[in-house]
Order: sequence, then C-alpha cells, then structure tokens
Amino acid sequence: MQANGIKVRLSVKNPKTAEALENVIVSDNEYLLLGINAKDPADLMIFELGGDLEKDFQNIRSLIDLGVAGDVFLTSIDFTPEVLQRAIREGVKDFFSQPINSIEVKQSLERFSNQKGKLNQETKPPKESKILTVLGSKGGIGTTTVAVNVAVSLAEADSVDSVALIDFDSMFGEIPFFLEIEPTYNWGEITKNISRLDATFLNNILVKHSSGVYVLPSPRRLNGYEGTTPEILESILLLMKKLFEYVVIDLGKILDVNSLKIIEMSDDLLMISVQSISCLCNSNDLLRSITSKSSLPEDRIKILINRYMKKSEISLKDAERSINKKIFWTIPNNYRATFSAINQGKPLSEVASKSKITKNFRQLADNLICGETCQLKRNRLLRLVGR
Repeated sequence: MQANGIKVRLSVKNPKTAEALENVIVSDNEYLLLGINAKDPADLMIFELGGDLEKDFQNIRSLIDLGVAGDVFLTSIDFTPEVLQRAIREGVKDFFSQPINSIEVKQSLERFSNQKGKLNQETKPPKESKILTVLGSKGGIGTTTVAVNVAVSLAEADSVDSVALIDFDSMFGEIPFFLEIEPTYNWGEITKNISRLDATFLNNILVKHSSGVYVLPSPRRLNGYEGTTPEILESILLLMKKLFEYVVIDLGKILDVNSLKIIEMSDDLLMISVQSISCLCNSNDLLRSITSKSSLPEDRIKILINRYMKKSEISLKDAERSINKKIFWTIPNNYRATFSAINQGKPLSEVASKSKITKNFRQLADNLICGETCQLKRNRLLRLVGR
C-alpha cells in the first residue's frame, strides 16, 4: 500500500460487511486502510448506522467537525427516504446498502478519488472554464434537444476534458428523459443545504451519463425549493466552473431574476428560435429584455435557428431583419432522428451518428470551442481522408 494513498477508516460492526469493504479497499493500491488504533485522520470514513440513528448522526457530525474524517460514506441494511435526507444534511457523501455490492463500492471510491484528485491538482494549470446557457424563445421548439446534444458533442471532442449539463428549467425539466437516467437527487437539495456545498457534496448529486457528461437535474416539483436565489445559483455555478471545462445550462424559456443571474454569468447565451413569426417576435422581445436588464454584452448572445428548412416561407434574411441581428447557427430539421433519440432516451450521436443533424451538432461544438478555426481544420481533414 502507498503511504501517501487515500486514507480510509472503517466504523463497521457487521463482520461480513466489514470484510467485504476491506477486500475492496485493499485491492487498490491507491487506498490505505487505517487500523483500529491508527491516530491519523482519515480522508474517508465508512460508517455503519446502528439502532440509535440520532446518536449515529451526532457522531458523524463530530467526526467531520473535529477533522477525524474528511468525508463520510454510510452503510446500512435499509435506507429510508428520511434517513437519506438526514444523511445529506449532515454532510454524508455516499451510501452502501447491505449486503455490500463490491462493484458499487469500487465505483463510489473511484468517484471520490477522481474528485479528490481534481481538488488537489496543483501542477497542471486548469483550462479556462466556460458557461454556455441555452434559452428558448418559446416552449416546444427543441431547447432541451439543443442543450443535451451540444453537451454530448462537447464531451465527445478530443480537446475537451470535462462537461456538465445543468437542468435549470424548474417547471418542466426533462433532461433525465432525454438521457435515460434516473437521478436520486437534484439541485433542489443544494438550495436546501447550501452551507454544505462543496465539491464532494456536489459530486454526490451529479449523475454521470455514458457519454461522459455529468448531469445536475432539476426538481420535478417546486415544493420545498422556493428559496432559490441568485446568490445560491451563483455559488453553484462558481463551483461548477472550478470542476468542469464546459458547463451547459438548459434554462428553459423563463426569464426572471434567477435566470438573469445565470445569463450574466454565461460566456455565451444560445437563444433558440424557429422559422415562425411568433417565435421570432418572442426572440426579438427576449433579446431586447436581456440587453436592457443584464450586463451580458449583446455580441455574446447567439441566435440559433432550430429545425431549419431552406425552403421555408421565412428565410434567414427575413429572420435576421425581424430581430435586427445576424443568425449565428442553423440546425437542420430532422424530425425522425430527433424524436427517435428523445423516445429512446439517447443523444443523436447514438441514434443517428452519421446524419446531417448529428454532424451539425459536432460542428457547432467545434465552433463553440475555438470558433471557425476548428471547423476549417475539421473540413480540411475530412477532405484529406476522403470523407
């Protein structure tokens, strides 16, 4: 075992549970299992809940406050929703049901190790982080489709290390359906426990999709989350920027004091519209409202036409005249591929990897990463390989 490995201490009374956990920990040289009499503080303690929950949670709080354990994982025969909620409030980062699933424990330890590595990384200067916010001019125009596929396309780019996708549409957040994930928690837990917000707490709420995108889901109901403020959202986004190279936000279509704070913190605002008079009128109104009520420069507001059709009665020039701004990007209309992806809960790159719309999202991601330079390089490369 490495002397400078991640120090883990067990406080587990069940012999079989203790043995199962020990076997997982000692199988990886990255971890150092502390003995019963060891006086060193642990980076991580795995604590078994007993019959006196109140006493156990008091002990957990003391372990963290006194620095005996940097973070705490729990194990128990049964976790009720009430116990899980209490555990989160007390700062617990992860949970293992009994009997122990070794694969589940390994995955949790790996997440813990990766997060600790990110926080302790000092030799390599971090890449500049960017917040990309996607805002719909109205409902039903594919705002979430754009947000999801932009995030996945960024994650698939070789030059990008990490991508997070936040669902800030608190009324109709649907990202879990688009990516077929079943989150246990959402950002509402953060608003209720803002004093506990740190990288490990956040990592416990995030859900990692198979594409590599980390998803921060939205509450499906507003009950209990009315306390969201611009200050809380700012704290969440500042931490996300420290942990991820790109943070993509699905803002839905609501413009209020909270969404204005998110927009002001964004590096680029991708405003989604379609080729219809009513939607373009909404885009114009939104554009004027944002420029008058926020400090975001207008050149950082990019208009994207989704479901673009060349033979539409409303041309791109008509659209640009109606909003008095140049269209930044067009996403081709592909009803079949898009709705197939939604219904399967998969990104377009999995359902229709060679379609024009998927290639379009990859080109859009390239443009957002480094402007037209990336796109020109990609086009030259494709010509060279004969594609």
